[in-house]
Amino acid sequence: MNDRQSLFGVEVDPLTMDETVERCLAAVRDGRQLEIGVVNAAKLVNMRRDARLAEAVSGCDLVLADGQAVVWAGKVLRAPLPERVAGIDLFLRLLAEAESAGISVYFLGAKEEVLEEMLRRVADRFPGLKVAGSRNGYFDDSQQEEIADGIARSGAQMLFLGMTSPKKEIFTAAHGARTGARVVHGVGGSFDILAGVTRRAPASWQRLGVEWLYRALQEPRRLGKRYLTTNTAFLLMTAREFIRITPQAAPANRSH
Repeated sequence: MNDRQSLFGVEVDPLTMDETVERCLAAVRDGRQLEIGVVNAAKLVNMRRDARLAEAVSGCDLVLADGQAVVWAGKVLRAPLPERVAGIDLFLRLLAEAESAGISVYFLGAKEEVLEEMLRRVADRFPGLKVAGSRNGYFDDSQQEEIADGIARSGAQMLFLGMTSPKKEIFTAAHGARTGARVVHGVGGSFDILAGVTRRAPASWQRLGVEWLYRALQEPRRLGKRYLTTNTAFLLMTAREFIRITPQAAPANRSH
């Protein structure tokens, strides 16, 4: 078991992508439930402001560094993380593993037309995948239990939530166990990317840690200010934490 690293008071699992996939497959094999939480710069900032989100993420069995900025902050703050485990990459790896191992999956999230297009594309890409069921992500809080029961009836072993924060974290915390799924993974906007509605940043942008900038350039009016605000807040958070953990030089002795 890898010891967790503490970053801004959040316990993060220092796992590689391969180790994470193996943990997920072991949970299915052993009949244990594994709730996965991911953190990027924006979410770590929002967790400071939103107690429900912080509690929901911290309650996950695995908390992974979804953003390159989180990996860099870990290095600076002496809480090293081996690599970024991006939610969408983990999602695709788990779909491939589920297809080859005969593991059934359920998709919950996105608008109905986006979900249907994603299901078509997933069927092309993973023709042997067993899809136990799916539902769009537009529902009232009062319907959550009924939806969780429907997932349980479907017998799905992996549940993917294509919903925004904090909705997906709160659903997982409140009803993840009720769904009966062995792996519960909130994948955010990944359904939109798989459906071709939004484009993902090229690998070179991802390596530089500027995937957020690529997204902001696609939707400047909606995302520009938000990313600028959260990224600035994250840099300040990191700087404050660095100052806090760095031993101050002792004052020189004065001779009297």
